[in-house]
Amino acid sequence: MFLVTGGAGFIGSNLVAALSARGEEVMVCDRLRDGPKWRNIAEAVIAGVLPPEDLPRWLEGAPKLRAVFHLGAVSATTVTDGDLVAASNLNLTLHLWDWCARHRVPLIYASSAATYGDGAQGFDDDADPRALARLRPLNLYGWSKHATDRRIVQMLGAGGAAPPQWAGLKFFNVYGPGEAHKGRMASVVLHKWRQVAAGEPATLFASDRPDIEDGGQLRDFVHVEDCVAAMLWLAENPRVSGLFNIGTGRARSFADLARAIYAARQQPPDIRYIPMPEDLRGKYQYFTEARMDRLLGAGFDRPPLSLEEGVARYVRQLDAGEVPA
Repeated sequence: MFLVTGGAGFIGSNLVAALSARGEEVMVCDRLRDGPKWRNIAEAVIAGVLPPEDLPRWLEGAPKLRAVFHLGAVSATTVTDGDLVAASNLNLTLHLWDWCARHRVPLIYASSAATYGDGAQGFDDDADPRALARLRPLNLYGWSKHATDRRIVQMLGAGGAAPPQWAGLKFFNVYGPGEAHKGRMASVVLHKWRQVAAGEPATLFASDRPDIEDGGQLRDFVHVEDCVAAMLWLAENPRVSGLFNIGTGRARSFADLARAIYAARQQPPDIRYIPMPEDLRGKYQYFTEARMDRLLGAGFDRPPLSLEEGVARYVRQLDAGEVPA
């Protein structure tokens, strides 16, 4: 059996679907609440849905787990409740680390590209404590993921107990099916598709930096299918451990993304630029690009979907009503 925390969420539900399609037993740990989130796991065969507050007790009597995929987190980059974020993103991950070390179960957990802050120190998934110490996340969410990575690396350096395999995954800008419940934190692809499908222009943030043109902000946009492929590969290769970027390795502009949506719908582009919101000024990443050397060097060789291919696939599903929008 596999345990997937956050298993009804965006990345988690796609992983649950892939594991279920392989005939694996999967326990989902998540809160469904009263929204449409349950639809993300509606077609998967699962062993159950476990509320997060019941997780510690369930683990003590759990069947033998093949791996724990810890993807659950408070993931909004605008959240301000430090106690909630520390409990959910830092403390719970370290608890699972200890449990997996004691029970000899692999642990694959979600870190984030938000740990890189403004990118001034680059995007190298280097687990050396000195390299990690140089990173400066821009928000509470990024700090919580960075604090987790640093603590794990510190424990390893001190010779502490560790799971037989561990991987902290620094996901970049993920898009694809299963994100409709995320509200403001859904991908730019989904937000722009909604505008275009409603007959409105696609709006993008204007640049507030003189050296970057409007729409020229660059991100590493990665389809959720590529994220799942990397996680499944890691589960199949238990000798591989470390911090790993999960992206395409190629930054693309927001204008490119908007044009890809219009191209997928065979419409001429209609892009308008709006001022950057006050709560994002000074906290906005203008460039992200995953260095993929370490994961590729470990043997992962699946080429990622291009932005145009991934967006076109997603847009076709949204247009056809095949995935929640």
